[in-house]
Amino acid sequence: MLNFIDHGTASPHPPLLIVHGLFGSGRNWGAVAKRLSAHRRVICVDQRNHGQSPWFDSHSYEDMAADLAEVIHHLGSPMDVLGHSMGGKAAMMLALTQPELVNRLIIADIAPVTYGHDQNQNIEAMRAVDLTKVAKRSDAIAQLANHLEDTTLQTFFTQSLDVKEQRWRLNLDVLDREMPKILGFPVTTGRYEGPTLFLSGATSDYVTHDQRPMIREKFPKARFAKITGAGHWLHAEKPREFIASVQAWLDIA
Repeated sequence: MLNFIDHGTASPHPPLLIVHGLFGSGRNWGAVAKRLSAHRRVICVDQRNHGQSPWFDSHSYEDMAADLAEVIHHLGSPMDVLGHSMGGKAAMMLALTQPELVNRLIIADIAPVTYGHDQNQNIEAMRAVDLTKVAKRSDAIAQLANHLEDTTLQTFFTQSLDVKEQRWRLNLDVLDREMPKILGFPVTTGRYEGPTLFLSGATSDYVTHDQRPMIREKFPKARFAKITGAGHWLHAEKPREFIASVQAWLDIA
């Protein structure tokens, strides 16, 4: 089963399951989870091939949805589910295939479509790091800087580095091979009739107005909101506004 981090305690409110995106981990969401756990139990998973979770030879959204379902069954009740980017697609697939496990759905800056951008260059940058020369995280950041200009990405990737063991907590080979599946979205006839919020960064182009009719075919109760001044990493760029938006949706939906 997936590794998960538990925040808060059981309450009259449904627990919230948070599902991270590509190259992330449940630990990345600790600050958001801590704030949201004031009123409910919050569970942050490490997705397969990420963090402390098991590695597998596949990385499809059918796989990831089944992983999430296993966690929900293990913990014993339907949950509200929040997913960002790849995690948002996994959350959508869960809701479309096993809607009885999902009370409410929050999708952060992603749509159920195929994207054209490729993440393999980031995998190559991580592979290029000589881990035998990494004694501290800043050593890896310095090496990544030779391949990536984005300092935010440099720091983000090294959060998945086990410095002591000199290894990435990411199954880079499988993520590389399965990238077409990660960028895509499975064909499914499922519909999720529960309350669904598509929360996007106002400066991001991951969720467009033209996609709304297609989204509503799968999620007929979908509502849309944007966070001003935020891009794709809306929860990291505007954490206060993101948390307030999620909390308001959980309170009223």
